[in-house]
Amino acid sequence: MIDPPPSTTRPGAASAASVPASAVVPAGRRPFAAAFRALVALAAVTGVVLDTIDSDDLGRLFSYFTIQSNLLLAAAFAWSARRAWTGRPALSPRITGAALLYISITGLVFHFVLSNDSSGFSMTSERTPLESAANQLLHTVTPLAAAFDWLVLTAPGGFLLRHAWQWLVYPLLYLPFALIRGALLDPGTDGRYPYPFLDVDLHGYAGIATNAVVFGLAFYALALALTLADRVRPHLRTPRNRISPTGSGPLK
Repeated sequence: MIDPPPSTTRPGAASAASVPASAVVPAGRRPFAAAFRALVALAAVTGVVLDTIDSDDLGRLFSYFTIQSNLLLAAAFAWSARRAWTGRPALSPRITGAALLYISITGLVFHFVLSNDSSGFSMTSERTPLESAANQLLHTVTPLAAAFDWLVLTAPGGFLLRHAWQWLVYPLLYLPFALIRGALLDPGTDGRYPYPFLDVDLHGYAGIATNAVVFGLAFYALALALTLADRVRPHLRTPRNRISPTGSGPLK
């Protein structure tokens, strides 16, 4: 069931103003959306748990953008699942859009940069069975599931252009976090910097600044692309919400 947009009241319509919104557009529980989002949250948490079991350095593990973005996705989808199950108002698109952007960054960077030997920043290595399972859950399953939820289970038009730059706050803050953490660790420490394109020992601070600008522009372009796509994608209506107003509303 697609999340319904919020009801609106025509200015000057006194009689309409006296009618509760719930009488015009029934809130309604959305069990399919709730179940799907709960499964996505479970997949993200399961991937993190599997990585935790197989890791001998939890500080290093939780410094990865992959882990952090999946935990954010799990929180957002669990919250959204509860609202869908109880028929409560949907989450703000600022929140759900941020979760979608971050998990999209995780999936795209992994598949096109970190797993690509020709990128210059590959992190290919032998993995244990647990690591392989976690890898698929965190880099493939959750990004695809988040995209499906956005495209099929939510109403379009909730993302605003100002959201695109607001969502970049976390990725921008991740840069000093990774650099400060690396500076506090002894040189030669395994996993001192979480990703090759943030490795000061390999590229120096000037090279890291260049990488940060390139990736930052790419992330902003992705945020804009998601925002624009959300404005033009079709509204996949269901019989139950045909009486809903056509105005855009918050997603999830």
